[in-house]
Amino acid sequence: MTPAAYREQRFTSAEGLELYCRIYERKAPRGITPLTVLCLPGLTRNSRDFEALAPHLAARYRVVCADLRGRGFSARDPQWQNYHPGTYIADLQRLLQALDLKRVAIVGTSLGGLLGMMLGAATPERVAGLVLNDIGPEVDPRGIERIKSYTGMLPPVRTWDDAVAQLRAVYGDAWRGLSDETWSVLVRRSYREDAAGVPALDCDPRIGDALRAAPAVPGGLWPLFARLHSLPMLVVHGALSDILSVSTLERMQREKPDLERVTVGNRGHVPLLDEPEALAAIDRFLARLRQ
Repeated sequence: MTPAAYREQRFTSAEGLELYCRIYERKAPRGITPLTVLCLPGLTRNSRDFEALAPHLAARYRVVCADLRGRGFSARDPQWQNYHPGTYIADLQRLLQALDLKRVAIVGTSLGGLLGMMLGAATPERVAGLVLNDIGPEVDPRGIERIKSYTGMLPPVRTWDDAVAQLRAVYGDAWRGLSDETWSVLVRRSYREDAAGVPALDCDPRIGDALRAAPAVPGGLWPLFARLHSLPMLVVHGALSDILSVSTLERMQREKPDLERVTVGNRGHVPLLDEPEALAAIDRFLARLRQ
């Protein structure tokens, strides 16, 4: 199997929802079990966000990219109140069990990074290391309000050109300097044709309702972060981010002196993880875990 190839696997949640993941891997030498990297996407995103990173890593690791419930090829939940971290953690534990993954390194983008921190605190024996893509234990209120203002509320589009325009309107400030060709690739990670052949956002709009109904966590997740003192950790920070502030990143460094970090220029929330500096930092971090 070439590094760019993947196989699909489905498993079920505790309530019977069909959930989906992609697995990128090459056949390892006999007797050698490669490190597994579990990639977790952001709030309304899906496994296709790792279409550049996963093949890059798959030459050395098994890479599993998950669609959380309500996103991508995973089933939508008829009870939108279930769109919360507790449910996602239960689903991910089912995924680990279904694939018989005893220990993983996690690359988590935004919400995926928060879930990675939660898994690391709840089951430290199963998490070898954690890459946080533009997220930390405290979230900048500016960014949260921005995300609440559009999640689940964007108008439908009619054509792929309309979808590109809508994607640029949402992410243009965060993903600067991209070519038209790159936007055409990114739009296919965010939208999928419906039964009528019309592109539609590939997530349940009720995720926005769950986000707006979620109570704020006073003081953030610093107590949780403190429990991760022995977990190897890399933070990929978007220089223009309105979610992970410089002050939060600096506090993370003070509280965890061995924290590794890289800042990606010309990116807000979130880096795409195909930037050379991000790839190099992730490669170095995972190589040390493998050793």
